[in-house]
Amino acid sequence: MSIFCLLWVPLFFLLRRTFIGGGSGGVWALLLGSITALLQFFLGYWLSPGGFGFSRWLFGFVEIVSLPVLVPLILYALLYFLRGLSGSADFANFALLWLIPVAALRAIGWGPTNDVILLISVPLLWTALAVGIPFFINWTANNFRWYTVTISVLCIMILPVSAATAYWAFFSQQTALGFLMLFVTSVPFALSMTFDVLHA
Repeated sequence: MSIFCLLWVPLFFLLRRTFIGGGSGGVWALLLGSITALLQFFLGYWLSPGGFGFSRWLFGFVEIVSLPVLVPLILYALLYFLRGLSGSADFANFALLWLIPVAALRAIGWGPTNDVILLISVPLLWTALAVGIPFFINWTANNFRWYTVTISVLCIMILPVSAATAYWAFFSQQTALGFLMLFVTSVPFALSMTFDVLHA
């Protein structure tokens, strides 16, 4: 399972790149992702996970699932719109590259636990967010209407919540809810990959 956590993100990144190529900011993504991963690896978690309640869900959101993907997406938006990057925008490419060193160090840290939630479910949720959120950003950019903006903003807000809820549900042994939230989180990811393959 540690091998899955280690290899899933880079292998998926390479697969995706064969269909749509790469965007700008790859070096920055790997560099900043490596620094972030090293800091968290040596400093540990900022939040205490608690038991099975809201503190566990918040821990999953901030430390495990959602924030590790939101940070590179937000940073990429700032770099791109402030003209710090050139070339075509590819939020997913930047986030996936950022997550490669994060996944590697998490695989080392989580490996001894042999926890299927951390080593299998979390990497899947990372890629679902890293590709799913940019799907709505691109949809809005290409079809700028009031309804596309409204739907996209709502979905972008829902996806990190559903991902953290999936982690919390699996941890709380609410397997049905966990798979439901995993499915909800993965729908935009599946749509994005389908359109990319068809377009290629």
